[in-house]
Amino acid sequence: MRAVRATGPQVEVVDVDEPEGSGTLVRIAAASICASDFTYIALGSQYVLGHELAGITEDGRAVAIESIFACGECEYCAEGSSNLCASLGERVLGLSMPGGMSEWFRVPEQHLVPVPDGLDVGDASLCEPGSVAWHSIQACGVGTDTRVAVVGGGAIGLLAAVSAQQLGAPEVALDARHPHQHEAREKLGVAEPTGGYDVVVEAAGSESGIHRAVELARPRGTVVLLGLYGPGTEFPFIAALSKELIVRPSVGFCRGQHGHDYAAVAALFAARPEIPSTLVTHRFPIDDAPEAFRVSRDQSQRPLRIVVAP
Repeated sequence: MRAVRATGPQVEVVDVDEPEGSGTLVRIAAASICASDFTYIALGSQYVLGHELAGITEDGRAVAIESIFACGECEYCAEGSSNLCASLGERVLGLSMPGGMSEWFRVPEQHLVPVPDGLDVGDASLCEPGSVAWHSIQACGVGTDTRVAVVGGGAIGLLAAVSAQQLGAPEVALDARHPHQHEAREKLGVAEPTGGYDVVVEAAGSESGIHRAVELARPRGTVVLLGLYGPGTEFPFIAALSKELIVRPSVGFCRGQHGHDYAAVAALFAARPEIPSTLVTHRFPIDDAPEAFRVSRDQSQRPLRIVVAP
């Protein structure tokens, strides 16, 4: 079968054996490209990439695939917080085990989430980044009395903004850099930021984004760190100290005390089809995956989320 594998600084389309072993066999319909994929490539991965996945099972079910493959036995897995499992580093799709950017992928049944009516399976790979964003908003208690701003106009930032809308935030703003990100913000009914926000989500993954998040937060507000930060990233401690800010990292998604993140996001996409139609800006067949990865890093191509369709 065809698959997309990390090779040095690039990716290549290769022929690999069909997956064997236990689990449900899924015909992949959509595998979207995440910034994490580029991180895995930079770290030297030689695995098949892909952790934002959706497809059709052999018995015809449309499913999104929860990509956190935890141990299933520790106290955190038992409470539904598999994102906190100590073994996650051993089971990272595309980094420490093969991912699913391939024609077929075998998945433990408990990681399959039904795709609801109203959400096309070709868009359902967005459930993974959507759940990451949703989890960050849920975890800091956003509700009907919470003013929210998001820093970073990529797909994760936009998904955090619509998650805050869904949870009833009376004002949701997004700080974006590129014109096409502003267009998406406007299409989704998200404002431009002013200041004094109760919760600010940093989704740009940059030092400048952290500084901007601290700037936008009100005194005793909360800054959520959702981005991926490289070595040497400095945090503005004095600015945060002067406001007595709460700083909360957020990682992954779960089925914990706030409910099932994947199911909630799938329902949101089904109810608001303009979200996936806005965020999926490009689609490529699997044989054009190298071009898909190139375009995803070229802002002149106006990318948000790029889907590879095996």
